[in-house]
Amino acid sequence: MEKLLFSSLIMVSMAITSISCDDETGTGGASCFNGIKDGTETGVDCGGPDCGPCATCDDGIKNGQETGIDCGGPDCVPCTGLITKSGQITADETWTSNNIYILAGKVVVEDGITLTIEPGTIIKGQKGTGSLSSALIVARGGKIMAEGTSESPIIFTSIDDNIQVGQKAGTNLNESNNGLWGGVLILGYAKGSFKGDVTEVQIEGIPAGDTFGLYGGDDDDDNSGVFKYVSIRHGGALIGEGNEINGLTLGAVGRNTVIDNVEVVANFDDGVEFFGGTVNASNLIVWAQGDDGLDIDQAYAGTVTNSLVVLGEISDHAFEIDGPEGAYQAQFTISNTTIIGNGVTPGGEYADYRSKALGATNNIYAYGFKESSDVELDNNGVSQNFLDGKLTFSGWEVVGFDNSIFAEKVAKDQDGNETESKIILNPDFTERAAAWTTEVMQGSQTVGADLSQFNWTYAKAKGAF
Repeated sequence: MEKLLFSSLIMVSMAITSISCDDETGTGGASCFNGIKDGTETGVDCGGPDCGPCATCDDGIKNGQETGIDCGGPDCVPCTGLITKSGQITADETWTSNNIYILAGKVVVEDGITLTIEPGTIIKGQKGTGSLSSALIVARGGKIMAEGTSESPIIFTSIDDNIQVGQKAGTNLNESNNGLWGGVLILGYAKGSFKGDVTEVQIEGIPAGDTFGLYGGDDDDDNSGVFKYVSIRHGGALIGEGNEINGLTLGAVGRNTVIDNVEVVANFDDGVEFFGGTVNASNLIVWAQGDDGLDIDQAYAGTVTNSLVVLGEISDHAFEIDGPEGAYQAQFTISNTTIIGNGVTPGGEYADYRSKALGATNNIYAYGFKESSDVELDNNGVSQNFLDGKLTFSGWEVVGFDNSIFAEKVAKDQDGNETESKIILNPDFTERAAAWTTEVMQGSQTVGADLSQFNWTYAKAKGAF
């Protein structure tokens, strides 16, 4: 299609003789920076004697003025285009907001390379599963500088989305459309706790043969760049049985990386998942994910603060927390977070703490959950960590609070079989749950997220909260 369009534009330009644009724009009129040779040369000013009319922008994209406007007029703006990206990025480059970028398969920012993405830029992932799933991957040593703004967020979405340049949302997809492309993965050299005490492993969602999927190391100050005011929508493509790509995957990302104001909507798997690492994250919002909202694994040692999880119809847990897999131990912190239940689905729960989870979950405001929803401590290792004060909770305010819901879940072993739990046997759990949970009326909470931080999001515009 692009070749046909290009050929048509060349034929049009050859059929029109060169004219001077002085009568319409005066000297120094708008320039033709659309990268198309218009019968004279690319980038020639319309005020010069050799100016030929610019090719019209018939890509169906509104360019700030009107579709199809010629560069001979005073309101001419550069044409926009669709730019397809695939494979490795081997030199620094910038993606600009006047184009839409198509991810054709996996696009990898290699070690030593910086990808800069302008505010307002739209990136669309092609369909595909397995090895053909599309994703943007920042490999270890690579850097992404994606600094959107509240007015001009950077948007990752599906090629099925009819959103166009200059828009914040399309009209044909909603929160129920998921798994239409992959997601975004950022990988670093910080520490993680892995089986066998190895220092690096392959990230979930990337086939083992793709070495750019490795993460882990010993540099907790590692810097993978800035990821700010970014919305990720409709992802989570399947790459194997029970293995999907998260909306945003952070593998051993270091603390000098900035993760702030990131939205994940309608991802088939988890919203944001942390695999080890030390990066701090703030103002995260996850809506209508297929699995868990915020997921922590492999001794993540950072802090997640002022975040929001809104469960959808098929969502599982707001939080899923796993502990270290090797000898290295570190503790996470989640604080000042609001979680909103779906009230209907069997799997819509507050949280699931598993595999010797270590850390603190503080100042949580929860509402909209059904009466049977609970906080699960899924094995005796987790239960013991709770009793030993290594897994702590404080300042939970719950609408419809009943502290028995925090004790009624029977623990499970690694195979999913129910087992006795020290917490169930120990009445201290119910007593302690009463100490860190309080029943509140909706709207009277004193903890949780500052939701005004999410006014820029797609979720807010669609009435998710």
